[in-house]
Amino acid sequence: MPAVPSCLLKPVRDQFLALLPEREERHPLGCHNPRIADEVVFDRLVQVLVFGCGYERAADEHCSATALRRRRDEWIELGVMEDLRLLVLSAYDRMTGLELDLPIADGCITKAPSGGECAGRSPVDRGRQGLKRLQLTEAQGIPLVTEPAAANIRDRSLLPATLDAYRGLEKALGPLPERPRLGLDAGYDYRPVRDDLAERGIDARITPRGEKVPIQAGGRWVVERTNSWMNSFGKLRRCTERRRTTIEFCIALACTFVTVRHLIRQAWTAYRWDTRPRTPRIR
Repeated sequence: MPAVPSCLLKPVRDQFLALLPEREERHPLGCHNPRIADEVVFDRLVQVLVFGCGYERAADEHCSATALRRRRDEWIELGVMEDLRLLVLSAYDRMTGLELDLPIADGCITKAPSGGECAGRSPVDRGRQGLKRLQLTEAQGIPLVTEPAAANIRDRSLLPATLDAYRGLEKALGPLPERPRLGLDAGYDYRPVRDDLAERGIDARITPRGEKVPIQAGGRWVVERTNSWMNSFGKLRRCTERRRTTIEFCIALACTFVTVRHLIRQAWTAYRWDTRPRTPRIR
């Protein structure tokens, strides 16, 4: 069973391999144990991300679990997965256009049974270990910034770091809107949050505390849909990684697939190409 459709996997894999630096073989006599091809390791890591299984489950006689972890750490040190995410985000902006005037942010708590650097007592799971992701999207739900943290950290405490990372996207996307209108739920209805947003030049669309407001108000359903997309990846839905860098690696790969899938859905009705899927309903 393939982890993702080939119309998603192949372009993402090809672009990722193009970002890898050329490897130099320094051993004078070669090596008795040939290096496993990068595309084989990449496909195995995609299986780990989508199915949420352990590395031993994705390994076989051709590629061991140790090789998967070693190559993953090598790519984390190079930072190529984040480069891929920014490249895909920039390509989406050029082809379709990101609606950055109306960003939306919200948190999502998932399970983290193995603990780790981004795990804490979950307030919605009887104090078990949990992971929180603060998700910032544009108006159509394309993930812009995803900040992982412990489940017991309040969303409003993660907002400044998320907005700092959002401003860092200017290098990849060009000039950002001067006064975006950020949509937030009632969990951010506090004076320090409003003051911080005012200093950053961001107009706040915050749901007042104590009022019952439907999720459709302010377009907050968009970020909830993005959280659902991200939770379709088993490694994020039940995170067993302990290091923050590894979690960020998985998040960047998941954001890449979400963005490419949305791009194909947008282009499906207007363009035709050789590998165009039969239906825009890509899982």
